[in-house]
Amino acid sequence: MDKLSLALVCVGAALSIGLAGCGAGIGMGSGLRGACDGVARNPEAKGVITTTMILGMALCESIAIYGLVIAFILLYANPLLKGFLQV
Repeated sequence: MDKLSLALVCVGAALSIGLAGCGAGIGMGSGLRGACDGVARNPEAKGVITTTMILGMALCESIAIYGLVIAFILLYANPLLKGFLQV
């Protein structure tokens, strides 16, 4: 694998985890803000709001994990590696 190909794979992996983490952070922050507003307006519904918020946070975090998996695939199990080695 030449240096340019390796550099592009590294940039792709960094963008994958960076954008996924940024999106997950924005989503989690928005969900937490909504949950805090909901509890402030209706304190009796705290249990239901908290349960829904935790479920939403887990779904947002799964997006970041998908980005991490893609970064690992690009770095360690690159499907294009055979093509680079044959050239």
